[in-house]
Amino acid sequence: MLDIKFIRENKDIVKAGAAKKLIEVDIDKLISLDDKRLELLKITESIRAEQNAMSTNIAREKDENARAQMIMEMKGVKEEMQSKEEELKEVMREWQSIMVAVPNVPDITVPEGTSDEENQEVKVWGEKPVFNFTPKDHIALMESLGIADFVKGAEVAGFRGYFLKGDGALLEFALHQFVVNHFSSKKSDYEFMIVPSLVRKETLFGTGYLPQGEDDMYKTQDSDYFSGTAEVATMSYFTDMVLDANALPKKILAFSPAFRREAGSHSKDTKGLFRVHEFRKFEQVILCEANHETSVKYHEELLLNAEEILQALGLHYHVVVNCGGDLGLGQVKKYDIEAWVPSQDKFRETHSCSYFHDFQTRRLNIRYKDAEGKLRYAHSLNNTALAMPRILQHIVENYQNEDGTINVPEVLIPFLGKNKIG
Repeated sequence: MLDIKFIRENKDIVKAGAAKKLIEVDIDKLISLDDKRLELLKITESIRAEQNAMSTNIAREKDENARAQMIMEMKGVKEEMQSKEEELKEVMREWQSIMVAVPNVPDITVPEGTSDEENQEVKVWGEKPVFNFTPKDHIALMESLGIADFVKGAEVAGFRGYFLKGDGALLEFALHQFVVNHFSSKKSDYEFMIVPSLVRKETLFGTGYLPQGEDDMYKTQDSDYFSGTAEVATMSYFTDMVLDANALPKKILAFSPAFRREAGSHSKDTKGLFRVHEFRKFEQVILCEANHETSVKYHEELLLNAEEILQALGLHYHVVVNCGGDLGLGQVKKYDIEAWVPSQDKFRETHSCSYFHDFQTRRLNIRYKDAEGKLRYAHSLNNTALAMPRILQHIVENYQNEDGTINVPEVLIPFLGKNKIG
């Protein structure tokens, strides 16, 4: 959430940012409501001061008639107070509903565009694998090897359900171990966390996934939610904290199951492992000082961390910077990493790397004291470390052999105990 003072002082910038993100929000109405809010706050404060003064005078008054008259006058003041408080409550409700819909202002380097088709490529790593046969898709490969069952997955779990079996399950476990080992040995400044995926509404509101993302979430009978990323619980862990500035940045590698309804993707990737309702995910989260250049620095670090994992796995990929129309409500800038899928002859997303400035921390009230002792909202960033089982699509297809067997990426052999599946 943006600071209302910033919105008022930079109205045109906020409007332009919303337009770039293709998000409709009435900034002029918000400012008008804010004027009314401030006016009513001033009035209620004045009435409250009058009430306090009258209460003091009533307590001191010895004359019964005068005292009775003052009590009658006090009744009128109370009624006026109640009326203004009700008016303020209604204004605040409408004001808040617009405030939470105001998007963060995208960075000037974010390109114009309406969808992911207009994201701009900024880097390519590796080369497309060359096959002397027609490559199969991961569904055919995994089913023929008996390492996945999508039919039973649909029967048991419904649409987009799946089972990983035998070496398919072991391959995912190997990826878990690889990520943990990679960060343990090379990223020692990252703290490990296993976080809840079942979370309260407030945590999703605080991270910006509500109210706009409601349709993509599973909800329990107790009105709790299943989160779609470990970022939500990780960020919410620090809610209402005042962090030690000397302890910044906070760097975390968090793991949790994740759940997404994929409500806006009913006709997309209806089979296989790319777009599923239940998965597992390692997420990188950083909290740092409130400085744009610092956020940019750690944004690039998070991107590099993810690239190192894909490079270790030997997967051909490219990095794109997301256009305005492909940014979420709170993101200032986002990179997507997309790895090559031979059966589709195109790149598909594996990682999403974003920074938010204080958009999330303002909602969650995560602060620190700067060098001058002033409380400031920290900046937040996140990026996937690795999402499973989606990555299996890329590994299985890129490492397939003509006979239907699958070579195991070298870095996973120590964890899987074999160099080939099948």
